[in-house]
Amino acid sequence: MVESRLGVDAPKVEVRFERLTVEADVRVGRRAVPTLLNAAINAAQELATSVHMCVTRKRPIRIINEVSGVIRPSRMTLLLGAPGSGKTTLLKALAGKLDSSLKFKGKVMYNGEEINYSTPQTQYLRTYVSQYDLHHAEMTVRETIDFSSKMLGTNNEFDMLGEAIRRKKGVINEVDQDLDSFIKATTFGEGSNLTTNYIIKILGLSECADTLVGDEMRRGISGGQKKRATVGEMLVGLARCFFMDDISTGLDSSTAFEIMKFLQQMAHLMDLTMVISLLQPPPETLELFDDIILLCEGQIVYHGPRENATDLFETMGFKCPDRKNVADFLQEVTSKMDQKQYWTGDQNKYQYHTIENFAESFRTSYLPLLVEDKLCSPNNTGKNKEVKVNAGRRVSRWNIFKACFSRELLLLKRNSPVHIFKTIQITVMALVISTLFLRTKMSHNSVLDANKYMGALFMAVVIVNFNGMTEIAMTIKRLPTFYKQRELLALPGWALLCSVYLISIPISLVETGLWTGLTYYVIGYAPSAIRFIQHFLVLFAMHQMSMGLYRFLAAIGRTQVMANMLGTAALIAIYILGGFVISKDDLQPWLRWGYWTSPFTYAQNAIALNEFHDKRWNSEFYYNGANTVGEAILKIRGLLMEWHWYWICVTILFGYSLVFNIFSIFALEFIGSPHKHQVNIKTTKVNFVYNRQMAENGNSSNDQVILPFRPLSLVFDHIQYFVDMPKEMTKNGATKKKLQLLQDVSGAFRPGVLTALMGITGAGKTTLLDVLAGRKTGGYIEGTIKIAGYPKKQDTFSRISDFRCSSKKS
Repeated sequence: MVESRLGVDAPKVEVRFERLTVEADVRVGRRAVPTLLNAAINAAQELATSVHMCVTRKRPIRIINEVSGVIRPSRMTLLLGAPGSGKTTLLKALAGKLDSSLKFKGKVMYNGEEINYSTPQTQYLRTYVSQYDLHHAEMTVRETIDFSSKMLGTNNEFDMLGEAIRRKKGVINEVDQDLDSFIKATTFGEGSNLTTNYIIKILGLSECADTLVGDEMRRGISGGQKKRATVGEMLVGLARCFFMDDISTGLDSSTAFEIMKFLQQMAHLMDLTMVISLLQPPPETLELFDDIILLCEGQIVYHGPRENATDLFETMGFKCPDRKNVADFLQEVTSKMDQKQYWTGDQNKYQYHTIENFAESFRTSYLPLLVEDKLCSPNNTGKNKEVKVNAGRRVSRWNIFKACFSRELLLLKRNSPVHIFKTIQITVMALVISTLFLRTKMSHNSVLDANKYMGALFMAVVIVNFNGMTEIAMTIKRLPTFYKQRELLALPGWALLCSVYLISIPISLVETGLWTGLTYYVIGYAPSAIRFIQHFLVLFAMHQMSMGLYRFLAAIGRTQVMANMLGTAALIAIYILGGFVISKDDLQPWLRWGYWTSPFTYAQNAIALNEFHDKRWNSEFYYNGANTVGEAILKIRGLLMEWHWYWICVTILFGYSLVFNIFSIFALEFIGSPHKHQVNIKTTKVNFVYNRQMAENGNSSNDQVILPFRPLSLVFDHIQYFVDMPKEMTKNGATKKKLQLLQDVSGAFRPGVLTALMGITGAGKTTLLDVLAGRKTGGYIEGTIKIAGYPKKQDTFSRISDFRCSSKKS
């Protein structure tokens, strides 16, 4: 491998797992259906079970059943298995990413040392690449991968290769051409961007490197390019073991082959340990792997070299046809539906071989002896190749914060329309409120006039609080990506919250400054400059408290619906208990605690004290111990009267902001993602009878109903689609004003004919379907589209068409 050929030592990691078992407790039957009634009953039952008032109704199901094996470094292992066989669970178990609700038994050892998944230092050795592509839509591909490089730390192999070049000037002449170009591309130059550029080039992302990733609301790269970006942001880290889950989903065979070839070179050159699960790899992709693990119903049916994968099944009477893909054969030979076609013995003596039969045969054959011998023998990675569990994080916390803060500044710039809209919104509201008091003259000798000022002060606090509610949507939007990066230890919760909090300070200054500047003197508050500054300080503290509160509610709600519900409930509570809607003196004694815990209480008291302690409200007015109009209105409204309470209230508001942000950090650190796949089992078994003769003869029930409909054809001629040239591409030298995505495309879809739309990743398949379906609301479309010979009208076409998208969310 590359280190030995360059005279540099690097740690190799051999992964062993012994009698690994994973179980889950699942609900059975109709109780598992996610309805409102079931959710309420299940929650009540969980509570009763926790206090031992009833017995749980869940049933244990074994996902992984006592599997053992060895995954060696410098080799790429393919994990095969049908959907539901336990591939994802096995990969997460090896990577230490299992959900805490699952029951884990057995051992997972790295170089013979049992790994404690709670130890942060060991978690940098491994990474799990999910099948879901979660990225910030506002960032480009290059920015996404480069941010991952800054957070994870560039793979130490690049430092080692650079060291080798400095130590041995002539060593490059001794290595092959591919290694020579690899070293030059990753070691010469400054910073980690060279690593990013190399990963982008190898993954075929050069053309879209400066294009936004995009999402459902923002045009971006294709689904296949997102998949490659997901792989790329993991490869730049410090990990020595990669566990990749269905990373070819959504990719064409050509792109999948290129990615697998690149991963094979990485594994061989850098002595990495890789386990990759694929659904149906083509023969050329299969040949890139060194070992195969065949997983069926949670049991390992085969684990060994790729060349010997079919030997076990041949000894049991099943043979792979000459022109059959070995990967398809391995998955079909264990299937009840397809097994018989591979039987080479007497057809009359054929009996279905269960998964248990194959697993037992594997355990008793010569193949598992190789695995068991490795399990019993000490690791052979060498005395200098041990796992460096005490190395710690190579990226300092300060650098983590700087990278995260820079990214938040970038997202602030890309999301500038949202903040501009908020600024315009609060400006319009300030102008509307100001016009209510324009050219009005109110004396300061009456409690009635003071009450009007009190209403204006209340409205100011309410508007500022409402303006902070946008933090719910902003936080919810970034949570899915954060949860992915948190699992990889790339983005700690404190780094995200500190960055967001610091960036929110100038936003609060601008928005509260606009409101105060536009309303203060127009409404006619106390004209003193110091009163103006103190009025602004109260609104600023309230805005910061509001953003912290709704940020915390979004962090614990985790979904838009739940966060909005919590936000509305909190809003109603702090207003009702804040002392304006119901005065403190009118509250029931058992509700007084709510008055003193509501942040609105302190904002209202502080802003009222600032106004009514001005000398213009010193006119004599005697009411229940009050001697002036200012004191009287404070007394009537049940507010505090001493001036020192102003600074106490402002301090409490800032304290609330700090506490809510600290709580948000804990929520981000310890609360899991709400998007989890639920496992349900049925109480009765369904026997599926496979009748080949009936299927071939096309026999069916006579009770079918044929609905009448008119067949329609779709013809499109010379379709061209343009979009405005992205700013990122213009900055990099693009001279054209428009970017053409579809060029002179013509075709026809006939009724009764199933048409497959094929093309490599980024060819424009989704774009063409979007144009034909009328889903493109932006850009420029040229050409004609006809339905049954008539020009397409979108209103009519929407009623007779259906569109299915391939995107998935975790």
